Amino acid sequence: MLCLSSRVCATAVCLFVTAMSARGAPCGGNFSTFLAAMGQDAEAAGISPSVVREAFAGLAPDPAVLAFDRRQHGTFRQSFERYAATRVTPARIKRARAMMTRYAQLLARIERQFGVPREILVAIWTLESDNGAGDMGHLPVVRTLATLAHDCRRPELFQSELIAALRIVQRGDLPLRDLVGANAGEIGQTQFLPSSYIKYGVDFDGDGRVDLRHSVPDVLASTANLLKANGWRAGAPYDEGTDNFAAMREWNRALIYRKTIVFFAKKLRE
Repeated sequence: MLCLSSRVCATAVCLFVTAMSARGAPCGGNFSTFLAAMGQDAEAAGISPSVVREAFAGLAPDPAVLAFDRRQHGTFRQSFERYAATRVTPARIKRARAMMTRYAQLLARIERQFGVPREILVAIWTLESDNGAGDMGHLPVVRTLATLAHDCRRPELFQSELIAALRIVQRGDLPLRDLVGANAGEIGQTQFLPSSYIKYGVDFDGDGRVDLRHSVPDVLASTANLLKANGWRAGAPYDEGTDNFAAMREWNRALIYRKTIVFFAKKLRE
């Protein structure tokens, strides 16, 4: 999502250093043994055996995912000015304004229903994936999350996300072949973790499923729903220090990222 890495880091308040999480499958050790235990946990959570078998068939850990996880923390240490300058570029502003025109009626509907202004939604959408035209990630989400769940740094977090990813498949939102994403398992045009996909996803195009990779109505409405559910106040300001700025903390806990969203949104209002 946004540089979802920061959300993952902040959500995992504790670093788990034991060889087994307090609940769930044992982390570390033999990967096949771990998957077998995860499969049992998934089935206990209501995931069908067929989905588990298909998702885990031939699965092996991804060393590149672990390497990225170890080195990801420097992104938000730079100054706001430097960070924002590399992300809120003239080309992106032009693109975002074009999206606001193209999807004006859709954005108006979403704004009426959820109370989140269009410039905030389009700023997030553009920052995350250049409105679906940029890099949404190409890694198999199940493999990515299984790798991180097996690692003993934050096992409970990623074991829960792995089960949520299987639930996305079981619900019929995305087929397994299309369940691809970024380095921490983020999915779609605004980079939702699977648990957020399940919790906040909205079928806004009415096709019976939540598709955050291909459906612009679903993407934008789900993003607005996440913010509304976490305290967004319609019509209120969203500058740093406001309630709405605090509501964006569920989107991304990094202060610099939220300031960049606001900076971008204000550019779109000019």
